Amino acid sequence: MSKRDNYESRAEELLQPIMEANAFELVDVEYVKEGSNWYLRAYIDKPGGITIDDCELVSRAFSELLDKEDFIEDSYIMEVSSPGLLRPLKKDKDFERYLEKEIEIKTYKMIDKSKDFEGILKAYDKGSITIETENGEKQFARADLALVRPHIEF
Repeated sequence: MSKRDNYESRAEELLQPIMEANAFELVDVEYVKEGSNWYLRAYIDKPGGITIDDCELVSRAFSELLDKEDFIEDSYIMEVSSPGLLRPLKKDKDFERYLEKEIEIKTYKMIDKSKDFEGILKAYDKGSITIETENGEKQFARADLALVRPHIEF
């Protein structure tokens, strides 16, 4: 397990009791480097949407646990926020929520002369997802997917 995976996994373990106590959903945790800074981000949600007060509540409780556990070697910035409308679909529960709904897919490499696809999510499993496009069903290996998110027309 990489350092990043370990940090994300440990952070999820610390966050889970906070989520359960407040009836929130832990959507994702990421430990990423942007520029010269490392960020530990927790994305949370609840029915009806997350508020700033919800983020503050989780941030304070999570910060205390992080200070106590002190398992991250690097200096970092911790953030707690809503995943937003265009939150990436990563976990099975995300794909379940978007079955029969329109999604966007971006792939790492060209497939049929494109890296961008849209369609209705028809099926998913550990290794692949299937969408219905204008040209019929198309299956993608999950390993080939750079990003999967809801399709929203603005």
